[in-house]
Parts: sequence; structure tokens; C-alpha cells
Amino acid sequence: MPRIYLDYNATTPVRPEVIEAMLPYLHTHFGNPSSVHWAGRRAKHGLEEAREQVATLIRARAAEVVFTSGGTESNNLALWGVVQAVERQAQHIVTTAIEHASVLQTVRSLGRAGCAVTVLPVDGEGRVRLEDLLSALRPETTLVSIGLANNEIGTIQAVPLFSRVLRQRGIVFHVDAVQGAGKLPLDVDALGVDLLSLSAHKIYGPKGIGALYIRKGTPFAPLFRGGAQERERRPGTENVAAAVGFGVAAALAARELEASAAHSLQLTTKLWQGIQERIAQVFLNGPEHDRLPNTLNISFAGASGEGLTMGLDLAGIAVSTGSACAAGALEPSHVLLALGRDLRAAKSAVRFSVGKETTEQDVDYTLAVLPQIVERVRRAGRIEAGWHDES
Repeated sequence: MPRIYLDYNATTPVRPEVIEAMLPYLHTHFGNPSSVHWAGRRAKHGLEEAREQVATLIRARAAEVVFTSGGTESNNLALWGVVQAVERQAQHIVTTAIEHASVLQTVRSLGRAGCAVTVLPVDGEGRVRLEDLLSALRPETTLVSIGLANNEIGTIQAVPLFSRVLRQRGIVFHVDAVQGAGKLPLDVDALGVDLLSLSAHKIYGPKGIGALYIRKGTPFAPLFRGGAQERERRPGTENVAAAVGFGVAAALAARELEASAAHSLQLTTKLWQGIQERIAQVFLNGPEHDRLPNTLNISFAGASGEGLTMGLDLAGIAVSTGSACAAGALEPSHVLLALGRDLRAAKSAVRFSVGKETTEQDVDYTLAVLPQIVERVRRAGRIEAGWHDES
């Protein structure tokens, strides 16, 4: 049985070049980068080279890049960091209904801490409407957080348009770009963002390392205390080996971006066309265009998404029903509900996300086995519901 991985939005394999770059920092170059002796200086050099590489990926200055433990910490750090730094008693935060849990739950915690919160709706394809954003803004609005590209449906937001509006009003703009990195060109000035979150394991780097871009002059207070590391914005001894791996992954992602996006789009186009030709009553969640080139989220009417995921797994194909962070949850996707999908449609969804190592043969095999799996799951659902099965 083949082993086909179609869940690259959950995580990616670590590239050999990344592992090779990391290994010396796990033994030979083991020093603490805060130490002034030769061992510390060698580790510091590796750390700062990695910072330059990550900064180059997003066209930022290296001094504006802070290493974190991943996208979740970067999002928490961005939101809490701004709110704590702004010296204003009344603060208002705006986000959207389809954000990652690390944004939505942090915003809720800020609401409990006294901030006013507005959660914007999205249209049927997951887009934030400019008029909704404008109507939500208040004189006391401190911060807006909108993801660049959604991790479940791939919808890309009009971030440059939003940033122009927010900059005119002096409102800090945070963007979660964890899923966009390596799939879309990133330029913090063109996007017009003040803070931007990244994660290495989405771009073939190691898990447990991420970054937060903080534009110079943005109000920011550290979440932790106890050290001068990362220019006192994120104290604690840095994970040098992981940062080095992140840097190499970022450099490779920047160099291969165009080819990678074209490869992904070719595969997802073939997969979606093949599914439509072979299976009735399928619906794309998200836009036909203006979405991540590697991402397809499809509802199969009358079938359980969990059943489909399990059936595909038995056939050697790894997919998901949504965000990896929500794996095991029985509740339907909050993203699909925000699009206006009913419970049945939301619970019948499967996310396919391709990557660098996905081949046309992988897609062909998936298309060969998927129709039978869908029919089997649909039949099981009818029987469970007490419907008479004529077949």
C-alpha cells in the first residue's frame, strides 16, 4: 500500500538541507549565544545568520525579527504585546471569525481582561469585507488581527487594502502569515503590516521554532521577563539549532517559491477536476481562485468528514478535516460555519493540502480510491440514519 501525505498545511517534513545545517549546532557549535567567549560567538553567528534569512523571506530588517517557539506563541506575543504596551484605559480589538485558535482564544482572553472585542464576519468564500472592517473601527481601536491566508480553506485576504485604511487611523495591524509563508510572496512593506507571525514547520523546517516580525516603532511589551535575549522582546536562551534550521528553510522557500506554487496549483487543479468528474454532490469550500495554491477544502454531501478521513487513511492517504490544532474535536469547523455552511456540510468536509513531494501519481491514486470510499461512507451514513438502502 502506498503512503501518500496530503496534509501539508498541518506540517511538512524537514528537508535534508535543514537537518544538515542544524546538526553542528547540536554538538560542535553548542555554545550559548549570550556568552562572550568563542563558543558563544559561534552560536551567535549562526543565530544572526538565521535571522537574516528569515527576514529576507519577508523582506524585513533582521533587527525586526524575533524568534519564538512557533506560530501560536507569535500570535499570543503580538496581541498581548501591543495591548500591554499601549497606555490607554479603553482598548478595542478587531479580528475575524475564521482566525486560527491561537488568535481567537487570545482575543477572548483579552476581552476578559477588559478590552472590547469585535469579531468580523466573512462572506461565503471566507473573505473579509472592507465595509465590515470600516464599520467596526472606533476611536479606541488599538489593534486589528487578520490572517493572510486561512489554514483550512486557503482564502487569501486583501491585506494591503486593509493596511492602508488602518495606517491612516494609526491602528496597529497584525497578520498571521503562518500558512502563507512559502506559498505566497511576502513583503512586509507591500503588505503594510506592523506585526507578522511565522512558523518553521509549515515551510519544511523544524517544529518548535517560529518568528514574529515587529516593525520598528510599533508599541510592544514583552510577554515574559528575565533576560535580554531577542533585544528584550522575548527573553530566554534561544533554540539556536532550530533557528538555524528555520533560516535555511526560509532561504529555500524564498528561492523556490514560484516553482513550488506552480507545482501545487497544477496538482490541486487536477485533483479538484478529477473529484468533480468522478463524484456527485461535492462542493468547494472557499474561492475558486485567490486561495493558497496547495489547498482544497471539499464537502462531500451525505458523507462524514471523519469517516472519509479514516477511510483514506486505511488506503494509505493522509488528509484532515480541518486544522491540525483541532484534531480529535467533534465540533464542526468554526471556519466553515462562518462561511454560512450548515452543520451537515461543515461535518462533511475534507482538507487536501499538497506539498513539495506530492506527485501526479499521488493524485491519480487518490482519485482512483476516493469514489469508492465516499460511496462506502455515504452508505454507512444512510444505514445509521435508518434509511432503506436499495443497493
